[in-house]
Amino acid sequence: MKKIIFCVAIVAGIAVWGALAGIKYFQIKALIAEHANFAMPPESITSLVATEEEWSPALEAVGSTAAVQGVTVSTDQPGIVTKINFESGQTVKQGDLLVQLDVTQEEAQLRSAAAQQKLASLNLQRQQNLMKSRVSAQAELDSAQAEFDQTTARVLEMKALVDKKTIRAPFSGVLGIRSVNLGQYLQSGAAIAPLQALDPIYVNFYLPQQNLGQIAAGQDVKVKAEGQPDEFAGKINAVDAVVDEATRNVRVQATVPNPKGLLRAGMFVTAEVPLPQKESHVVVPATCIQYAPYGDTVYIIEPAKDEKSPRTVRQQVVKIGESYGDKVTILDGVKAGDEVVSSGGFKLRQGSTVTVNNTILPPNEAAPKPEDS
Repeated sequence: MKKIIFCVAIVAGIAVWGALAGIKYFQIKALIAEHANFAMPPESITSLVATEEEWSPALEAVGSTAAVQGVTVSTDQPGIVTKINFESGQTVKQGDLLVQLDVTQEEAQLRSAAAQQKLASLNLQRQQNLMKSRVSAQAELDSAQAEFDQTTARVLEMKALVDKKTIRAPFSGVLGIRSVNLGQYLQSGAAIAPLQALDPIYVNFYLPQQNLGQIAAGQDVKVKAEGQPDEFAGKINAVDAVVDEATRNVRVQATVPNPKGLLRAGMFVTAEVPLPQKESHVVVPATCIQYAPYGDTVYIIEPAKDEKSPRTVRQQVVKIGESYGDKVTILDGVKAGDEVVSSGGFKLRQGSTVTVNNTILPPNEAAPKPEDS
């Protein structure tokens, strides 16, 4: 009897297990069938039709400004400062008095030398008159002439010493912060203040050697400096005759008018040299480009198979050229007339379905002016 009950229990268990397995099998099969027919909802993006525009290429480089003339005014002779005739940051003209050192002793020596010169001149005139009357010898006339020349040289020497202690602006320009005070004793070579001629001003920058054939003296240059809203226009005045062996770059110098003195020596600037030739390139907004180490790509929207089918995207590797403002030139990979994704591309992949919503478009200006800049 026990054996019969045990067998019935085993058969019942097997039947229950089989029923549960059958139910689970049909559930999994239904899920697989449902997943096979599942489609991701389309992503909302904005799009733009790539156009071909006439592009004026330009060479851009980072540079710095330098004064056409710039020195640190310093002393030639030691002495005590008795007069300071300028303020820091003042604009001066060539020859303006800057600092006067004490010349009391030199002026006294100059007066003594002038008196000796006057006496020597009288003696010379006397000897010349005696020589005409044949009363004096030639040797006495030569001695008087030598004495007069010596006293004249002494006067000139003392005048030069006084001038060296009278420090004047060597050229017109803007003075920096002064380094001397009234009554201070200055050694020979002591700095007084920097002096820079800022109008016009030089802009020095470097370009790769492959651009040598595209630049020459006389070409226009556009210069921008951080902190300055205005763009400065100038011209290339020289291209260095030597290419740097370490970088293979050549130094270019431009002259830029600076009447308001907004550019100062040593400023960081960007220089742009527009090239005369014009080229036609496909242009898209910078937001279209997906930058990656293995290559830059864009998403091109494929036409729908029919009215009911969603549109899909194709990821296309592109070769990009120069950029200007919000625009980027495409050298290869996109043709004029292709509809490309202009925003929302970060959430796409090859074959993604999309819906186009162009109610709000990203900026696409050649000369953008951000509100918070």
